[in-house]
Amino acid sequence: MAIPNIPIRVLVIRALEPFTSRTPTRLGEIVTGGHSHGDRPIAVAITNLAKTYPVPFLRLKKFLRRKFKTPVEALRNVSFNIHEGEIFGLIGPNGAGKTTLTKIIATLVQPTSGQVMVRGHDSVRDDEIVRRNVGLAGAEERSFYFRLTSEQNLLFFARLYGLSGSTARQRIDQLLALFELEELRARRYAELSTGNKQRLSVARAMLANPPVLLLDEPTRSLDPLAAARMRATIKSLAQSDGRTVFLTSHNLAEVEELCDRVAIIGKGADAHRRGAGLDRIHFARSSYC
Repeated sequence: MAIPNIPIRVLVIRALEPFTSRTPTRLGEIVTGGHSHGDRPIAVAITNLAKTYPVPFLRLKKFLRRKFKTPVEALRNVSFNIHEGEIFGLIGPNGAGKTTLTKIIATLVQPTSGQVMVRGHDSVRDDEIVRRNVGLAGAEERSFYFRLTSEQNLLFFARLYGLSGSTARQRIDQLLALFELEELRARRYAELSTGNKQRLSVARAMLANPPVLLLDEPTRSLDPLAAARMRATIKSLAQSDGRTVFLTSHNLAEVEELCDRVAIIGKGADAHRRGAGLDRIHFARSSYC
C-alpha cells in the first residue's frame, strides 16, 4: 500500500493527538519522518513487533501489591528500519513502550510476536550474537555495584565482555576521558550524582565498541551544559565511527538536533502511516507539551 503524501507536520500532529487525550487509549503504532539513509545497509529491522505482558499468577500479584486484572499491551504492530550510521530517535509519552522496545532490541525482553533483526541476526534465535553487536544504556540503571568505584565497575563489566586486563584498562581510560569522568574514577558508585551515573552507564555501553548503540533517555537527569556535551558526544560517536545510534527521549528539541529520523510512538488505537524523506522535521511543540 502506498504511503499517502501528507506533510510531516500534519503526521506529527495526528500522532501526538492521543498524548493529550483524557480518554484512556491502547497503544498505537508509530509515525516516522526525517532524512533517511536509505542507501545504506539496514542495521536494525523491526517488523510487526508486539509485546503483551500476561496477568501474573496469584502469589506474584500479592507480592507486587498491584492489581493486574487484564494483560498489558505494551507494543502493537511496530515496524521500521534503522540504517547503519544513522541516529534514530524515538519519542513518546510515559508508558508508550519506548523502554520495552529498547529492551527487546537488546534481547533483554522477548517479543510476543513479530521480529527484530540486528545486523542480519534474529534477536530471539541469535540472541548471543545480537548482544555482541549492541551496547545498552538504560534510563534507570540498577546493575552497577554501589560499593565499587566507577573504574572498578567498568573493569568488572569489561571482563564480562571478554576484554583482557591491559585492553580493558586502556579502553576504560579512553571512556573516562570521553565522558569527563576521570576525576570520578576512584569514587564509589553510590556517591555519584544522578547525572554522573547516567554518563557512566553510557560509558559502559561503549566498552566493547559496539556497532549499534541503544540509549534510553541518555540526557535524563543531566544539567543543560552536561546534556549539551552528551549530545555532542553521541553525534561524534555516530559520525566518526559510523555507529548506529537508537535513542529514546521526551525532548523534542533534543531529537531534532541529534537525529536523522524520528519515530513517534503514541497511545492511539488507530495505526499511523509512516512518512519519511524530509530534510528537517518541524515539530508541533504546542501539541506535545
